[in-house]
Amino acid sequence: MVKLKIRAVGTSAGVILPKEALAHLGVREGDELYLVERPNGYQVTPYDPDFEKQLESARKGMDAYRNTLRELAK
Repeated sequence: MVKLKIRAVGTSAGVILPKEALAHLGVREGDELYLVERPNGYQVTPYDPDFEKQLESARKGMDAYRNTLRELAK
């Protein structure tokens, strides 16, 4: 477990993530993180949950029309 301290950032508040946490998340300065509410608390993730839903829909469509897409690619 890593203890984080909330600090003032302009008129907002923020936390400083240690290098190890940034490396584990695969992010660097300037990247976006998402705070996702879960039944047992919150999760910090670099993945946009809305984009994940869109991607899943696209995957289903590609599976359903695999042969058509293969022919269009020729």
